[in-house]
Amino acid sequence: MYEYELPNACLKLLRDMFHLQPGESIAITCDTESSMEIVEATAQAAVILGAKPLVFKIAAPAGGKAGDKDMPMEALINGIKACDAWVEYNTKLIFYSTVYDKIIEDPNNRPRYMNQNGVHPELLVRNIGKVDNILLNKFIMAMTDATINAKHMRVTAPNGMDIEFDNEPGREFLVADGFVGKGEIKMFPGQIAWAPNFESINGTIIVDGTLSPPLGAVKSPVKFTIEKGEIVKIEGGADAAAFEEWLRAFNDPQMFRVAHLAYGFGPNAKLSGDIVEDERVWGCTEWGFGNVGGCLVSDIGELGIPGACHSDGICLNCSVWLDGVQVLDKGVVVGPTPEIVQLARDLGK
Repeated sequence: MYEYELPNACLKLLRDMFHLQPGESIAITCDTESSMEIVEATAQAAVILGAKPLVFKIAAPAGGKAGDKDMPMEALINGIKACDAWVEYNTKLIFYSTVYDKIIEDPNNRPRYMNQNGVHPELLVRNIGKVDNILLNKFIMAMTDATINAKHMRVTAPNGMDIEFDNEPGREFLVADGFVGKGEIKMFPGQIAWAPNFESINGTIIVDGTLSPPLGAVKSPVKFTIEKGEIVKIEGGADAAAFEEWLRAFNDPQMFRVAHLAYGFGPNAKLSGDIVEDERVWGCTEWGFGNVGGCLVSDIGELGIPGACHSDGICLNCSVWLDGVQVLDKGVVVGPTPEIVQLARDLGK
């Protein structure tokens, strides 16, 4: 599938986004659930560019720190850390595991990294191969600047969601703007993620898209009551009960705490049950629970706030206010400036 388009998308990924140079080495990690079509096309693109691909394929672990016991830790750490760049295609995350923490702990001595957990050919072609990354970068950076400068935020949705919080001054944002520089940690393009002041998070989060792991697309909305950044109640149908049971099984209080939120701004992203794409659906907000990566809490340290695992929930058609100024109205960009609105329209949104 996509045997013509996929190599072009992978070449665009390495050449234009990673700026991979002749002679550089790139670690391509995957597991037994990953798309090997993408792995092979990425390795081929690296060779075309004169770079040296090194593929690491492992048995699919549990994911996150819960998967530490399943990974060949020292081999992965030493092998990946020795490379200039790293693209992660693992379906079960190395991201947020101890392996990941050890690889990225020194910002001056780590590969530049992009997370592409579990992507498949159609997703990669549509969200990278067919997107104007220069234009998307302009929009993402402008919206990031506006959000960083906000002190207080409110997020609502038509399903009754209503949550407020304060941004933490000086805390860096994790901006998936489509480009990866030396030592940078980047997510799949089309997202702006950050960790607000945790104690200030109060209200209700209602997930009506995807909740992964462990559920995927939810059959009915899952309502979280949040007090001072902590889940105090989970309500809904069978999905809500299953998710609460999953959280409790870790016996880790951090799994009941908000880890971050993010805007979804992928021009071609669609809700599919695949969390990597779902959290980029235009106009959604995505809320993480559990482990907090160090890249999201730069003021705390590179190891962040450890948790046994991490889950992400997608809230669709959100409305967002920055210090009282509306920037999203049910998923449509309406501010904070005419320039940002026009960039969104130029992207077809």
